[in-house]
Amino acid sequence: MNGSVAAGGGLAEEVIRLTRRPSGLGFNIVGGTDQQYVSNDSSIYVSRIKKDGAAYLDGRLQEGDKIVINGRDLKDLRHMDAVELFRNAGYDVSLKIQRRLQPQNGPVGHRGDGDSGGLPLAAVLVPGLALAAAAVWILLRYRQRM
Repeated sequence: MNGSVAAGGGLAEEVIRLTRRPSGLGFNIVGGTDQQYVSNDSSIYVSRIKKDGAAYLDGRLQEGDKIVINGRDLKDLRHMDAVELFRNAGYDVSLKIQRRLQPQNGPVGHRGDGDSGGLPLAAVLVPGLALAAAAVWILLRYRQRM
């Protein structure tokens, strides 16, 4: 299978097959039982895609993706054990990744939670009120001098 499939909890899963290049698979990882990247989650995540590496050239793996390698869940491994597993995974590597789905409904910039995505009202009102107060003060000072 080589496509996205919706998983529970707003996640998409995808199987990505990478062919190792001389420089490796072309990405860095974070996580593990000894270096949790997400609180209370010892899974392994992509931290960086290396330019011109296998993952970069394939184009589907993204920073923040959660990884299962060759069918093995990595959440019970120490970080260095996960690194070794990737190094010794062979020439053709099958990664199952999980990625949080981004809402696709509504116009661009609409979040669906009542927030328009624009500036907060206070960010507009406070400077506007300050300018108005300064203008009134200048006007009053000017009138006193007349």
